[in-house]
Amino acid sequence: MVSIIGGPSTVAAAAAAVAGAGTTNGSSDGTQLFINTTLDSCALKYEEFVIPNTVPYCNWTWDNVLCWPPTAANLTISQRCPPAHGVDTTKFAERRCSAEGQWESKPGTTPSPVGWTNYTPCYNAEAKQLFRKLYSSGNIDDVNIKFDIAERTRMLELVGFSLSLVALIISLVIFCKFRGLRNNRTRIHKNLFVAMVIQVVIRLTLYIDQAIIRSGSKKFGNASSRQGIDNTSFLCEASYVLLEYARTCMFMWMFIEGLYLHNVVTVTVFQGRFPHTLYAAVGWGGPLLLTIIWAVTTAQYIRQQKCWWGYNLTPYYWILEGPRLAVVVLNFIFLLNIIRVLIVKLRQSHTSDVEQARKAVRAAVVLVPLLGITNILNMTEAPLDKTVLEFAIWSYVTHFLVSFQGFFIALLYCFLNGEVRTALMKSISVYLSLRGHHDWAVRRQSLFSAGYPTAPVNEAPNAGESNRNTNRNTAANNSLLGANNHTANGGGGAANNGGGFRGGWFGRCFLVQKHTNPSAPEPAPPESVVFDISD
Repeated sequence: MVSIIGGPSTVAAAAAAVAGAGTTNGSSDGTQLFINTTLDSCALKYEEFVIPNTVPYCNWTWDNVLCWPPTAANLTISQRCPPAHGVDTTKFAERRCSAEGQWESKPGTTPSPVGWTNYTPCYNAEAKQLFRKLYSSGNIDDVNIKFDIAERTRMLELVGFSLSLVALIISLVIFCKFRGLRNNRTRIHKNLFVAMVIQVVIRLTLYIDQAIIRSGSKKFGNASSRQGIDNTSFLCEASYVLLEYARTCMFMWMFIEGLYLHNVVTVTVFQGRFPHTLYAAVGWGGPLLLTIIWAVTTAQYIRQQKCWWGYNLTPYYWILEGPRLAVVVLNFIFLLNIIRVLIVKLRQSHTSDVEQARKAVRAAVVLVPLLGITNILNMTEAPLDKTVLEFAIWSYVTHFLVSFQGFFIALLYCFLNGEVRTALMKSISVYLSLRGHHDWAVRRQSLFSAGYPTAPVNEAPNAGESNRNTNRNTAANNSLLGANNHTANGGGGAANNGGGFRGGWFGRCFLVQKHTNPSAPEPAPPESVVFDISD
């Protein structure tokens, strides 16, 4: 995996590689290795230097990166590599003055008056491997096209992450505002949404920061003309540590989503008390431990790299990527088993083969983004050494799925959720009825009450027997998309729990909520979950 920012966005590495490996009139192999040096400052530095007449001398020169002093013939001089992405600052760049007193040009190219600086030793092993793959075809035009694809892909990411951020925040507000939606299933959703929001915010912040710095470098000719996250020590590294922590949390909560749904559908023996503390420890504590181990190891290995560029190209990145890949594999197994249960139930109900296939495909499509299976493409190596068409297809498909993942999950599990729509319509009905629109409120209430369960699972003690039976039936038929009310204790949601909970807004949204009725309700039959997923 490769990245322009050192993180998991793989396609943008093409842009960084092209920029970093480009040349300016054959004068330099690192036109993007900007430091606080200009042509005028270089000239001022050596304006009083008198060239001896004893031997030929190469005049001072500035190669757009470093200022090189006057050098005697047949000598090779070196300077410390400047700080830049993919550059090891402990190594040295070189220039050689020929016997005639002229700076030597790059071998195999047309001689240039300013000569050539050899920055190849400056790049770390990961950057060199990246360059080799990009230039493996030997066609510079293909490299430039891949550069353009990377730029357009970044714009696609900005759009996708922005839509995902808006959708996820609205979903969190809805889940927290309506008491009828506070149940164990949506509590898992909310933790997943929070992890996704954190990583999306960090990504967008870094991307916007890079765009501002890049625009400043194009305008002023020097990337140091503007200070941002990308060129601020500690702040940049801390941003990526937090980003990787949020990504790992996202994967862990996707695993919890898959495990919980799989247990509800297939392993009814474990449907007892909701293990919220265990889930919180796995979803937030496990990634914290993994991230600390990875950050300490990475800091020791590439501490000399600016902003830890290329950290996801190192073998130490598998400290995080390995568990994430394991989550995707396990969730894929969960998905296959859920589909198997669905098909078995459909066969028992004598459903036609066409209908079985339709429901199985629909269930798979609905669950794939929630379980994070689409992320497997982003974990594969970018085809930088392949044709332009292959690279373009991989780039657009991969980053579309990754950046719009939050939007699709919010759409499927909140905006298209039957219980969410019921709660919203009831809220609108109350709002309009208070303002005299009684006819609209009654009509809407009867329509949605017929199609979706609107009553809490635990009925009040003085409720009629028919109401209790109705509520049990609706709880058993709540769907993953419709009701999201399959809790581990049988749908014991927080809807009937307003007076028994202490802790404020955060607790109402995320913490375990007590029940006024100590007896747990009847658990929803697993087959109802499976059928509703596909409907």
